[in-house]
Amino acid sequence: MKFIELRSDTFTLPTAGMRDAMLAAPLGDDVFGEDPSVLALEEKLAKMFQKEAALFCPSGTMSNQMAISATVSKGQEVICDELSHIYLYEGGGIMANAGASVKLLKGDLGRLTKSQIEAAISPDDIHACESAMVSLENTVNKGGGSVYSSESLDEISSFCRANAIPLHLDGARIFNAMAVTGQSPADFGGWFDSISICLSKGLGAPVGSVLVGDTSFIKKAKRVRKRLGGGWRQAGMLAVAGIYALDYQVDRLKEDHQRAKAIAEICEKLDWVQNTLPVVTNIVIVKIQPGLNSSSQVALLAQKGIKCAPFGAEYIRFVTHLGFDDDDLNLFEQRIKSSIIS
Repeated sequence: MKFIELRSDTFTLPTAGMRDAMLAAPLGDDVFGEDPSVLALEEKLAKMFQKEAALFCPSGTMSNQMAISATVSKGQEVICDELSHIYLYEGGGIMANAGASVKLLKGDLGRLTKSQIEAAISPDDIHACESAMVSLENTVNKGGGSVYSSESLDEISSFCRANAIPLHLDGARIFNAMAVTGQSPADFGGWFDSISICLSKGLGAPVGSVLVGDTSFIKKAKRVRKRLGGGWRQAGMLAVAGIYALDYQVDRLKEDHQRAKAIAEICEKLDWVQNTLPVVTNIVIVKIQPGLNSSSQVALLAQKGIKCAPFGAEYIRFVTHLGFDDDDLNLFEQRIKSSIIS
């Protein structure tokens, strides 16, 4: 039986063109700053987001944690939404790596507002934990792929800049967000002080994220990367995969979004589904009926050849990607309609 992979867009595999590019990559030692392909990727993304510098690293978790540790001192705090990846899914890294605290806010599907952030800034008081960074996520994974509007980002960025508070973006799926809003990389470069950009999700590269920011920030982040064990050698084959993804696999993200909406429409008609979160990008989060358990439902769907992920006790997540095409969508519809789950 053919399995339909919808657990995550991290299951993407390099395309034939990407594999060819990887085999032809010029290589060097990146720890010595001499891998030409890594340098080309870093230069490409720094220029794209109109930042002074960039740093290639193995994962989005590492690039986020590098940004936090390079910005926040021990005993200070990071302000973020309660659904943020940096809080929920990075192994307690804010505390373990930076020695920092975290102030959690409850936004709209993971999106914060300027007024929420303004109200959360700690007072200038020795008893308070000093607010040293605001971190946003776009798209918001736990928010069902929700995105920020330009107006909201304008307000938040202006406030943070006026109050000298660094603003970081976990942009794991930033190109998915731009495919919906029409915003540009340069827009995000203007709004944020630092941005983590993942290449291994919807863009289809096998490994890697890039952190962008100004030169002094990236210098600090590079020291953190070394401390975390993230210095790598002939990483150019992976960097070239990222370059290929940026050149050839960005425009097709809209196809993933269309198929995600189709999945939501199919699921909303199922008896065991209560509702779905609004689908904007490539993530579909389904709320199941009361009395059902998400892990049990996921196991039953796997028996039908549909791989998805429990997202808490009441929710199931489906994520579309370049390995899921229209034929897979039709097969998904046939199998999930024929499944009797209770």
